[in-house]
Amino acid sequence: MSNEQTISAFFSQVMTAIGGNTAGPGDAVVNVYINHEKKFAFVEMRSVEEASNAMALDGIVFEGVAVRVRRPTDYNPSLAATLGPSQPSPHLNLAAVGLTSGAISGGSEGPDRIFVGGLPHFFTDSQIRELLESFGPLRGFDVVKDRETGNSKGYGFCVYQDPAVTDIACAALNGLKMGDRTLTVRRASASMGPIKPEQELILQQAQQQIAMQKIALQIGGSPPFPGSGVVLSVAPPTKIVCLTEVVSMDELKDDEEYEEILEDMREESGKFGALVNVVIPRPSPAGEMIPGIGKVFLEYADAAGSARAKAALHGRKFGGNVVTATYYPEDKFLNGDYGAVTVA
Repeated sequence: MSNEQTISAFFSQVMTAIGGNTAGPGDAVVNVYINHEKKFAFVEMRSVEEASNAMALDGIVFEGVAVRVRRPTDYNPSLAATLGPSQPSPHLNLAAVGLTSGAISGGSEGPDRIFVGGLPHFFTDSQIRELLESFGPLRGFDVVKDRETGNSKGYGFCVYQDPAVTDIACAALNGLKMGDRTLTVRRASASMGPIKPEQELILQQAQQQIAMQKIALQIGGSPPFPGSGVVLSVAPPTKIVCLTEVVSMDELKDDEEYEEILEDMREESGKFGALVNVVIPRPSPAGEMIPGIGKVFLEYADAAGSARAKAALHGRKFGGNVVTATYYPEDKFLNGDYGAVTVA
């Protein structure tokens, strides 16, 4: 159970971390009174300015619970304004404790915050970041760690600098095999549908918990990546998806079957985004073989559509065959070159 000492130490530590100590060195908290019956506490700061800075800590997670930070009921705003600043400093480093507004912080207000689960425990933070940044630079990134050991719990959060990358990364990474684990990558917002009970706690608390653990653990450099045969790099999506194991030579030669497959591919592929074109190379009327025969190319209006298509179609059975879906270079496709090397 919390006591005056643990609360005092926690808020003093947090105030130091965010740069909220304006009265000089030492602890900002001078006194704590707990009302256990009504489940609240008074935290007294050594200055008016530091008390105002502490108001920015509303929602901070303490011992697994998001704390509401409010003024006392007898607080007089007019009188307080004559004594010092009544609002938190805009220069506080709230990101140090996971309270940066919007997408980087915990809570439900960040629509572009991504939950990343199923991470192999031996992955270092830098390796996970490298994987995620295959799709663009990150604005925020944290991996949840065990309080006692400092080891990764196998999940975390990230936010991309460009919100348009969010759905692309989710579609491309979700379901990706990493060693003996499978990634779960999705928007962290509840609007994306039901989540598992254990993830619910993560979405509410973990981002702030991570930041506080960083302060306490002072984790140093990442150890070398152990040999596991796992490839971390993931190719950035293009707007073109290349499918193999979809059509046979006999189907390509038969006009009726060819048109049926073309229509089937348009109908199915259109479910994943704005489909621009479907190209299925076939032998020339003279029977001449051309590059790309045996492949199906799907062109989407944006990379979000292609990423969804690749994630959905890869591994699916089509005509008894297991489909392989990869990205294809846009410049090659637009030039009618269907024989280039694809990227996973």
